[in-house]
Amino acid sequence: MYGMAVSFWLRGLLIGLSVAAVVGPMSVLCIQRTLRRGFRYGLLSGLGVACADALYGSVAAFGLSMIGTLIIDQQAWIRLIGGLFLLYLGGKTLLARPAEHAASVAVKTANLVGAYLSTLLLTLTNPLTILSFAAIFAGFGVGSGKSNVWTALLVVGGVFSGSACWWLILTGAVSLLRGRFTARWLLWIHRISGAVIALFGLFILFSFLLL
Repeated sequence: MYGMAVSFWLRGLLIGLSVAAVVGPMSVLCIQRTLRRGFRYGLLSGLGVACADALYGSVAAFGLSMIGTLIIDQQAWIRLIGGLFLLYLGGKTLLARPAEHAASVAVKTANLVGAYLSTLLLTLTNPLTILSFAAIFAGFGVGSGKSNVWTALLVVGGVFSGSACWWLILTGAVSLLRGRFTARWLLWIHRISGAVIALFGLFILFSFLLL
């Protein structure tokens, strides 16, 4: 029994790691935020993504088909909001000037909460994540007649753990290198990050027009 529980949790861990490690707007955003505001700000941003992954994973794992269908049906409006938000963040990043030195920056608690909530909501604007989780979980018998509540909880807990581990590793590594960047390097990194985030936003808006 214990071995089976660990097995399901580890499967969820690998799923969470693999989903989080995909390079996308959230990865670029978390890297940029870590460089600009430090480890805590970047990590909280990453944990927002991890919680959104866990929420979507829960919908797939517990077989909440009504919620999943509702989200998929409303994906056009969800994508519109997400695309506009990414455009805003990309433009804001492009126009912002980084600090002259990549030293530790004091970040208010309210800013940390905002960092978490912004990435949580942004990740939730990709409703197709549910479909990817549903497809992966189907192979494990989670979210079907072969699973139970305990199994689903273990897998979802593993998904959150795997995703959180990825963001801890990524933001930790970026934070260690942060002090080595000159002001000129930071400026170009911010500009490139802003452009990439804005392009992701444009891509999402384009997909919205095709729906």
